[in-house]
Amino acid sequence: MYNSYNQYLTTIKNVVSKIENEGMDNIELVASKFAECIANDNLVHMYGSGHSRIGVEEMFPRYGSYPGYHPIVELSTTFYQQVTGPNGIRQSMFIENVEGLANRILDNFEIKKEDCFLLFTTSGTGNVVIDMAIEAKKRGCFVVVVSSLDNCDIAVSKHSTNQIVTDIADVVLDNCAPIGDACVKIDNLKYPVGPTSTIGNAILVNLIKSRVAELLTAAKKPPYVITHAHFVGKEESKEVFENVLNDYDRRLKRWKR
Repeated sequence: MYNSYNQYLTTIKNVVSKIENEGMDNIELVASKFAECIANDNLVHMYGSGHSRIGVEEMFPRYGSYPGYHPIVELSTTFYQQVTGPNGIRQSMFIENVEGLANRILDNFEIKKEDCFLLFTTSGTGNVVIDMAIEAKKRGCFVVVVSSLDNCDIAVSKHSTNQIVTDIADVVLDNCAPIGDACVKIDNLKYPVGPTSTIGNAILVNLIKSRVAELLTAAKKPPYVITHAHFVGKEESKEVFENVLNDYDRRLKRWKR
């Protein structure tokens, strides 16, 4: 096997092993809180800047997911399609460190103290996600941060409070990404390649999502799940998809006028 393959696969196996051996107690705590929140018709708000947005979309909406989660996807901090020029990555990386933006984002929604927040940031230092955590705590919410503890251990705050986001969270889930995220070192190439945080984030998200569904079903409140026609046939798949969207809308009606 080529060395680059071996390095990447070995790192990912270590990520999975570390989550399994060291992270499950916190995952169970988070899943229990989220299940209680969703069972009581409250919301788990989710946010991530940059590529951390992928964690938000992995949770909901996609096949195998269900309502109760509220994705906050702010295009000004996540839209990388054009890379340069208008709406480019230079602007996005600047905007994700503008203090005060998170408050303006959250002013669009009615946040209840019974709600939860799930925030994604591998570095722990983006000012918008820090503000999101601060504001969520002010509003009495339970705040969960998915981050890399190795990266956070060496992080230097850019925020006016001198905090990183893990200083604010009620629970931190470690995505086990190595320092700098990329893990593959190539001979005669100065810079490492092969980031890992997306995989760690996805593992954590799907462990939580699966356990919350299990807890909701045990509580006799089984969720509507976006389900592929392969499992239930085309007509039932369409029906359950509409049920998911209708239930999502019902949960969000508290701020619709």
